[in-house]
Amino acid sequence: QVQLEESGGGLVQAGDSLRLSCAASIASGRTFSDYRMGWFRQAPGKEREFVGTISWTGGSIYYADSVKGRFSISRDNAKMMVYLQMNSLQPEDTAVYYCAASGLNTGLRTPTFVGDYDYWGQGTQVTVSS
Repeated sequence: QVQLEESGGGLVQAGDSLRLSCAASIASGRTFSDYRMGWFRQAPGKEREFVGTISWTGGSIYYADSVKGRFSISRDNAKMMVYLQMNSLQPEDTAVYYCAASGLNTGLRTPTFVGDYDYWGQGTQVTVSS
């Protein structure tokens, strides 16, 4: 069992930066590095969409085209934390941002679907004003 809690959201202006954090707590028998971690977002009236994912040790990171070059994901396995650094924020980035953990086996396929992740945080609101 994995519990995730996001923090760091807020109201910013276009062009600003924000850093989201996700703290994990994991039941005994597993470690944080057993899980691939991902970030998703959901804007009002829209489906939850993939933002990025980071592999177990952080050696492989993949981003959605919409955030590539502006957002970066990192993790600290010792602290059981994952981060989403968001730069050059735009109004279209406004959404609730969710941290997710995947203990599932997707083979060689990068986990970009909601169904690829089995644990989710409650989300943190990011609002970007123009």
